[in-house]
Amino acid sequence: MGPDVLITVRGRRSGLPRTTPVTICENEGRRGLIAPFGETNWARNLRAAGTATIGIGRRREQVRAVELGHDQAVAFIRDVLVPHARRSRFGRWFVRNIDRIDIDHPEEAAVGRPVFELFPLEPH
Repeated sequence: MGPDVLITVRGRRSGLPRTTPVTICENEGRRGLIAPFGETNWARNLRAAGTATIGIGRRREQVRAVELGHDQAVAFIRDVLVPHARRSRFGRWFVRNIDRIDIDHPEEAAVGRPVFELFPLEPH
């Protein structure tokens, strides 16, 4: 599946950096992530902050996160998550059994699950 990354987001109440593991989905130059378990704290924090740091190993990247509306989320799941998951048997298994997302029904998968598209944050 992968790449599994650590995402660090400023806490919406505390202002402290909060780090959690997530899986970034990439396909045809687009990338983003879905909160498979719904309104988690990391998703709420990302929504509030709008930016995050993603880390793979020692590499760090600042990103801007845009939460997608329902129709955009359905399209993202269909066009990015589904092809990403289908690249490997493990990816399909993981999305179906751990994330509890039915990739054959993106319309249903988008309900109650925040979806964010990620863009590189340009340094000032």
